[in-house]
Amino acid sequence: MALILHSTNNNKNASKALIAGEYTGVKVELAKDFQMGVSNNTPEFLKMNPIGKVPVLETPDGPVFESNAIARYVTKLKPNNPLFGSSLIEYAQIEQWNDFSATEVDANIGRWLYPRLGYRVYIPAAEEAAVAALKRALGALNTHLACNTYLVGHLITLADIIMGCNLSIGFRMIMTKSFTKEFPHVERYFWTVVNQPNFCKILGEVKQAESIPAVQSKKPAQPEKSKVKEEPKKEVKKEEPSPVEEEAAPKPKAKNPLDLLPPSKMILDDWKRLYSNTKTNFREVAVKGFWDMYDPEGYSLWFCDYKYNDENTVSFVTLNKVGGFLQRMDLVRKYAFGKMLIVGSEAPFKVQGLWLFRGKEIPKFVMEEVYDMELYEWKEVDINDEAQKERVSQMIEDHEPFEGEALLDAKCFK
Repeated sequence: MALILHSTNNNKNASKALIAGEYTGVKVELAKDFQMGVSNNTPEFLKMNPIGKVPVLETPDGPVFESNAIARYVTKLKPNNPLFGSSLIEYAQIEQWNDFSATEVDANIGRWLYPRLGYRVYIPAAEEAAVAALKRALGALNTHLACNTYLVGHLITLADIIMGCNLSIGFRMIMTKSFTKEFPHVERYFWTVVNQPNFCKILGEVKQAESIPAVQSKKPAQPEKSKVKEEPKKEVKKEEPSPVEEEAAPKPKAKNPLDLLPPSKMILDDWKRLYSNTKTNFREVAVKGFWDMYDPEGYSLWFCDYKYNDENTVSFVTLNKVGGFLQRMDLVRKYAFGKMLIVGSEAPFKVQGLWLFRGKEIPKFVMEEVYDMELYEWKEVDINDEAQKERVSQMIEDHEPFEGEALLDAKCFK
């Protein structure tokens, strides 16, 4: 008998078991034609879970409910599963973070979000308390992640699956960039986790909320006019919005200072198109084309070198670190092009980059918003120095060997 998960396909709690199944190699199938509010009220479903909550996993040995318990069951089906860590202390720490995720993160996201969606009574004071508690939890998580790629050890574990799913509803529905920027390590961690292939299969593309949902007001039914005598209308004092409500109000979008620069003869999209479409004779076509297009009055070139290369001892962790950096650079995509090289055939790996920015300096908003920037040494390219110019050309074309060493990988931001 296959494992049948009774839930809709967009339930973040169901996603925990589905992602655990992808990592474990266990097939978990969603129940066909499941309808929330209908399927979970049938006698057959209530026999599996008397209170009708989803998800429920149907197994050959009987049903299991509660999403974390279901995810544990799926994970346990593989003996010595690395999702449970490699030692007793790692297993205990994984369970520690699972509890933290449920009680400190998921619960407080729900207390903030669900009243705004109309599922619970909205009380401004309760919302304030929920937001404060969530910030406290994310602050603790941020401190832990400042020196850890994942929650436990150097690999994805069940703790990351449960935390990633619980955070996903917050990032998607209510935790805007203006809210999460206070927790840069949580941001890096979340985007690293949800962009892992096994997460992408289940969660799809995750986009961050652009605004906080407005409170759903429920108006009481109005009595018929013929039966009720109308009274003179009284002037009602307008209530002040709560601090969180104010954040949801639309604000005029400020003009990006880079849009105010004098026009440049270099059209960035033309260069990106040339780079992407050149498949052969790259040096003669794309690299030569770059130097023909380059406008030192409208753009600047920068080398960057990671300050802590001695820490790059695990290849996939190093690659994830660079991938997370490029994701966080998305805010400057319209104004930049970048190449990041991971250099070396064995650890520790060196991370070196080349960036083209609009303007004669690194944009201030990038330095302020992308915390990774301070992890690199930045040096402006002197294009009058032929050696530096040749280094730029080699980085654009992923020349190998690069400065005498093999390339582990090369990533492009365009």
